[in-house]
Amino acid sequence: MKLASYKLRGRESFGAVVGHGAGQGVVDLKPRLGPHFANMLDLLRNDGLQLARDAVRGVRADFSVSEVEWLPPLAAPEKILCIGINYANRNADYGDVEPPKYPSMFYRAPGSLAAHEQPLVRPFESEQLDYEGEIALVIGRAGRRIAHDQALDHVAGVTLCNEGTIRDWVRHGKFNVTQGKNWDLTGSIGPWIVTTDEIDLTKPLHITAKLNGEITQDDTTASMIKSFAELIAYVSTFMTLKPGDIIATGTPVKLGVKSDTPKWLKPGDVIEIEVPEIGVLRNSVVMES
Repeated sequence: MKLASYKLRGRESFGAVVGHGAGQGVVDLKPRLGPHFANMLDLLRNDGLQLARDAVRGVRADFSVSEVEWLPPLAAPEKILCIGINYANRNADYGDVEPPKYPSMFYRAPGSLAAHEQPLVRPFESEQLDYEGEIALVIGRAGRRIAHDQALDHVAGVTLCNEGTIRDWVRHGKFNVTQGKNWDLTGSIGPWIVTTDEIDLTKPLHITAKLNGEITQDDTTASMIKSFAELIAYVSTFMTLKPGDIIATGTPVKLGVKSDTPKWLKPGDVIEIEVPEIGVLRNSVVMES
């Protein structure tokens, strides 16, 4: 299933995206599943995926995707965990020959991520709005000290993330990147969650980023230093992963020669993150008003 959250005529709901291309529509799950499932988090936290599959089976779409205003798939996850420098070429881009022994990690706030087709906002304080195309894991089953060979069983599905960054606010402090990673609406997530019965996370996934139609990131998860399973096993060593938690798994290096004067996102730009098995996450850029 492709599970999405959205607004329709001012009403927030969630449902399953069905069909392909111009014929895509949405089966509205909120009225079908009843009051125990008010949003997507409720669906994950109350073991509702099979109920959702049963509700969608053989049902025609209630409305076209063109009628909805997309929301982030999960409005208020307990944890959004981000993995840094997790592709081999990205590690080399930092001048490191040996891969890191442990993942680099940091948190993001939900308010820092816009939905699909919603604008990214460049703040007044900086011109250095950057983008990072990533695959994000959505946890479906809680666990602590999860074994590597069982890790993917704890994943409900995957989505796309533009892990947007205000570069000159990274490392404002001596050791952290939190300030540069949490400006309101500087990144994005979506458009939906593809459940693991429809995607094989053990095989390489091809991820690209396009800026104004030009491919600027292009790699596969075969280049990841730490696999999806390794990340889950590592993180769950020190914290309990819960349904609805999100792990953004790292970004490939940008294509071309690294420049001393990089091009930052500016108002009017369009950035698209794509994995064929998941879809396209698309956002334009606006100046803060």
